[in-house]
Amino acid sequence: MTIEEKRELSGYIIDLLHRTCMHHFLWFSEVKHQLGEDVAYNSLFEVFDKSLKIQLKKTGKVLGFDLDEEGFPEPLLKLDIDTLKKLVNTLSLNWIVNDGVWFQNLEFKYGLNDAKRCNDSCWSNFSPFEARAIKRIIGLSENPGLDGLKKALQSRIYSNINTQSITEEKDNSFVFSMNKCWVQEKRKERKLQDYPCKSAGLVEYAYFAREIDKRIKTKCIGCPPDKHPDDWYCSWRFSID
Repeated sequence: MTIEEKRELSGYIIDLLHRTCMHHFLWFSEVKHQLGEDVAYNSLFEVFDKSLKIQLKKTGKVLGFDLDEEGFPEPLLKLDIDTLKKLVNTLSLNWIVNDGVWFQNLEFKYGLNDAKRCNDSCWSNFSPFEARAIKRIIGLSENPGLDGLKKALQSRIYSNINTQSITEEKDNSFVFSMNKCWVQEKRKERKLQDYPCKSAGLVEYAYFAREIDKRIKTKCIGCPPDKHPDDWYCSWRFSID
């Protein structure tokens, strides 16, 4: 087999992975539409757990890697902790880069307004999903209160690539600030103004907090295009009456 033939087959393999991810998402989307959000999320995580074990086992047989007794690929478990942390950081950066590529693709073709409209709607779906995924991974109860939200905010993908802090902690509220934002820092390096992300943030943080605990209310203290101090880009107050 020539190198060109190998490249063609390798490209096809990558495309198969892409199609599988899209099919997985479309199943979730249709179940949500037909049977409701709770059924869709319950099915999503049940299917993910079962299907992943099957897929890893079959893939391991071809590529020659084993799974441990809990179903984790041994090549991952053999990596040292620093490499695993670098992989987490890289996957998190890939996530935000992919988000940016989507945004710019629409912005350049259809304008900023349409790109922002799609972006905000995307966050209205991703934030609840990420919240539910985090609650499941770290074992939060149904309504874990502000302490649960603090833990969840530290488990978001953003926490792997941004610098964030929690201040002004009270019994019924606290303030969460994004001190360094990867997107805004990159714009700053290019001498660009802050990206006006407030419309997305209002959706993102409110939906995330509400999914962690339906009693939590979200208030924006400041977010671009708002003026902000040098030590944070956006800041939010979460409270329970």
